[in-house]
This record gives sequence, C-alpha cells and structure tokens, in this order.
Amino acid sequence: MMDVARLAGVSHQTVSRVLNEHRNVSEQTRLKVQAAIAELGYRPDRAARALVTGTSKVIGVVTQNTALYGPAMMLTAFEEAALATGFAVNVGSVRNLDERSIADAVERHLDQRVAGLVVIAPVASAGPALAQLPEDVPLVTIDGDPERTSTLVTVDQVAGARAATEHLLAAGHETVWHISGPSDWFDAAGRVRGWESALRDAGREIPPLLTGDWGAASGYRNGQLLARLPEATAIFTANDHIALGLLRALNEHGRRVPEDVSIVGFDDVPEAEYFTPPLTTVRPDFDAAATATLELLLAQIDEEATADAARRTIAPSLVARESVAPPPA
Repeated sequence: MMDVARLAGVSHQTVSRVLNEHRNVSEQTRLKVQAAIAELGYRPDRAARALVTGTSKVIGVVTQNTALYGPAMMLTAFEEAALATGFAVNVGSVRNLDERSIADAVERHLDQRVAGLVVIAPVASAGPALAQLPEDVPLVTIDGDPERTSTLVTVDQVAGARAATEHLLAAGHETVWHISGPSDWFDAAGRVRGWESALRDAGREIPPLLTGDWGAASGYRNGQLLARLPEATAIFTANDHIALGLLRALNEHGRRVPEDVSIVGFDDVPEAEYFTPPLTTVRPDFDAAATATLELLLAQIDEEATADAARRTIAPSLVARESVAPPPA
C-alpha cells in the first residue's frame, strides 16, 4: 500500500479510502490511485485486513458438493450478487449435509474471520448443526427448515407446486399424479404439500404419491408404472430431470405427450425448452433469492437487522410450453 501511495503521490490513508470505496475521495485522486494499483499489480492482503478489522470482505458459504441444478444455481446467483457489492465468496463444499460436516466447514470459515455465513441447507439432516452455530455470527440459511426461527430465504415451493397442479387441472384433467423428490428434502416436501392442497381445494381425488430422487432414472422407473395406467393423464414431477426420464418411459410404451399424457416439471433447467415436447415447468427466481439472502446478511453484518425481516419467500413462476394439453377423449 505504501508503494501505491508513493507512485500516486498520495498518503497511504488515501489509498485505503479508495480501496474501501469511501465517498470523500475526489474522482481525480481515485483514478490516480487506481492507475498506480494497476501498474504495480497490487492486491489487498485480505488476511492483514481481517487482523486489523476483526472481519473481512469475505462471505463463507456452506453447501453440499452436488451437481443438482437448484443448489448449484443458487450458489452461482449468490456469488454474482456478493461480488457486485464488493464481497468475495469462500465456498466450503461438504459431501453430506450432516452435523459433523457442517460444523467443520463453519469452523474453517470462522478461522478465516469471514464477515458472515450462508448455509444452503435443503435437507433435514442439517438442522442439528445449524442449531449449534454461534448466535453472534451473521447467518442466513437458504432453503432450510421452515419451522426454524433462524433467518431464512426460500423459494415458495408450495405456491410453485400449486401453480403446476392447477395448470394441469385447468387443461381439463380429472386429477394430477405426482413424482416427488426425496422425502428428507424441504423443497420436495413443500412441493408435495402444494400438489395435495391444490387437488384438495379443487375437490379432486389425490392419487398415490410416487417418490423419486431428483434424477432422470427415478422418473424413468416411475414412468414404467404410470405408462400402464390409462387414468394417469396428467403428471407433475418434482423437477425437470425426473420429467426427462418420465418422457422416455412414456414414449417406450406408446403414450404420447401431450396428446395422451400432460407433464409439468419444476426448475426450468436450460434444456427444458429443448425436450420433446418442450417442457412446461415452474421457474424459481434464483437471482431474487440470492439478492434477498445478501440483503439479510448485510443487515446483520451492519447490525441493522430487524425481527420482521428474518424471512424472505421468493415466488416462482409457471413457464407454459407444449407438454400440456386437454386429456384424450
């Protein structure tokens, strides 16, 4: 920093103000300092900054090491939102979201004096670990247990599932079958509740629940059963990959989509519009969820959090394509 100050002809305090984006620095001085930084290839020492301030401009994220679309997109959206506000993101990926794994990942983040923590915790097994976290650490949970009192941001899974089910009923189907995600995932449980409530409110029969594991293979496996049931003319799947496997099973049994069977998925993966036929699905707003998470976390870091701002529920939207039609005569 002293080298930058000498080259720019300013004090090291001025360099510090530029780095910390203080307003009381003239534009001309800011440009001189930034030019000196670029010429010298200077990079702030985050470790030194953390020792001086007690924290850093780094947010620690704990997430499962997974390629599943929803958690991966949520992480990507949060990283982009954090970087836009000048925060770096340090990701601690764990193999399983259990108490020991989460506790170890959190401890590593705290050792680096992160400014706050975000835990993407969509499964019930994460609950005990979150309950043990220090209360003085700024923390926001994404897709966590809706029954917990901690600060939480979540996509409205119930509303999304209701929209999918009601869309199929509006097309004229008598009822809607559902292939769910794993029962220990809060997202899957919320989608089951939304599906059931939409059918119950419409006075329709609730068919037996079929369970998947988020993968296309589970959609294919359940599709082998559903393809043999002529009364199964409308199916809501807990995600788009399950829908992909279901499409193959139906095709192998000569059941056409949407002429014989209508399908709605969830997530709106980039490939969904290229399925055959293009898939009607529910699109979570990952960017809005990431922005809400960052706002809640920064409010805690700045000690401006209020009790009424502890929860943010993000509404998804239905994307209508060509996989839904009226039932066969």
